Amino acid sequence: MKNNVRQMVTMAMLAALSILLVYLVRFPIFPAAPFLEYEMADVPILIGTFLFGPISGLILTIVVSLIQAFTVSAGSGWIGAVMHIFATGAFVLVAGTIYKKIPSRFGAVLGLVLGSLAMTLTMIPLNLVLTVQFLGAPREVVMSMFIPIIIPFNLIKAGANSIITFTVYKTVARVLRLETVESKKKKAIQSTSV
Repeated sequence: MKNNVRQMVTMAMLAALSILLVYLVRFPIFPAAPFLEYEMADVPILIGTFLFGPISGLILTIVVSLIQAFTVSAGSGWIGAVMHIFATGAFVLVAGTIYKKIPSRFGAVLGLVLGSLAMTLTMIPLNLVLTVQFLGAPREVVMSMFIPIIIPFNLIKAGANSIITFTVYKTVARVLRLETVESKKKKAIQSTSV
């Protein structure tokens, strides 16, 4: 029970951090498509995925996407929320499943690489349907953006977030585990002093 509460609190902190990062770090990569903005929301989500598994990562994705849709990314509305849920959802399910089966640096790298590819491939049909609606543009216009803009954007975004996640994950995990170890020590001391 206490582990579930700790996990929920940690996931809530990661979700809040994710929203904060979207608010602080958000910019277009390609001037021709300013609606495609790089943001770091996926980094805390991926950390949560590696800590607690792919289903927890998917839950984090849904929560963050819905909060983001009503706050910092309100301009993209439900379309942005759906695209984020499916794109990041594919990313965390693939990356989290691989890391769960191979909990090592190699597993993390493999999961992040294949997760990035899953996200990029997921965005192809989503862009054909939802970006057409969002932009109010003909499908041919969106299709002409795939090779020069949409696919590179998704690869850059997923790649950058993967590198950041890989760089900070062990430190964040160590801090969270240290917190747990220290709280267990305090409880043990309290129970022996009673």
